[in-house]
Amino acid sequence: MTRRNTPRVSFIGFGEAGQAIAFGLRETGIERIAAWDILFPAAEGAQLKAAAQTMGVRIASSAADAVCETDVIISAVTAASSVDAARSVATHLAGNPYYLDINSVSPGRKQETARLLGEGARYIDVAVIAPIHPARHRTPLLISGPHAEQISPLLRELEMQFTVVGPQTGSAAAIKMIRSVMIKGIEALTLECFLAASRAGVLEEVTASLKNNYPTLDWTKIADYNLERMASHGERRAAEMEESALTLRELGLDPLMVDSTVKRQRQMGAVGKHENVRETLKLGRAAMLSAISAASKDRH
Repeated sequence: MTRRNTPRVSFIGFGEAGQAIAFGLRETGIERIAAWDILFPAAEGAQLKAAAQTMGVRIASSAADAVCETDVIISAVTAASSVDAARSVATHLAGNPYYLDINSVSPGRKQETARLLGEGARYIDVAVIAPIHPARHRTPLLISGPHAEQISPLLRELEMQFTVVGPQTGSAAAIKMIRSVMIKGIEALTLECFLAASRAGVLEEVTASLKNNYPTLDWTKIADYNLERMASHGERRAAEMEESALTLRELGLDPLMVDSTVKRQRQMGAVGKHENVRETLKLGRAAMLSAISAASKDRH
């Protein structure tokens, strides 16, 4: 089958998400992919550039170079850098490319980015609503904005999985950010509850007792999964939760629970860097909690 449309794709930000999506797009037959990451010139960027070379992705010399003669730009940077990423390319755009903002930021920040790009790009608010691995570019997405329907045929041709949630920039972000209040909040509560149970010597009893209130949930699996996610990605999740807090403030709500989730996620991200903790991430909650407890005490 001959592909009808093989767009030129540019990545601004080439960390885990950017690499995963690029790898998937290469598998679908997209040959012209360029990438720029602010870490490329630094020593820390060597691994990112090596990944690009392995995939056959062109390593750009700058953000401007990355978006030269492109059809689709995918912004995949840290939450705090999303507006700066758009600013770095705004004056270098030609041909009115699509700009897919997949960053986990508040609706207001998405709207600010869209205004910054103006008529130079067709801005798409994108929310990634599942882990980027193993589905890569087929990870479920929500998209919104004035150009969401227009880009839909192209995304389908690229085998991307998505739902259009409306014509307003910020709608997809709102769903993601508000959903995260619950998802990442439960992760933080899982750590706090199960770490206390472990230290009290009642881990199995507490796990079993949760069935009384939530009989359909497997709390052993939930704890294993949530603890691993926080240890592996706590710092990034804390940054995302800061955007959730901003979202609530934009809606006139005081994010009391979210602010505490930020602290717990960030703390766990730091603890998760300990080698003793990393060695337990596939060994289940008892082993993880023991290592987390020891590492937490070391930090104090």
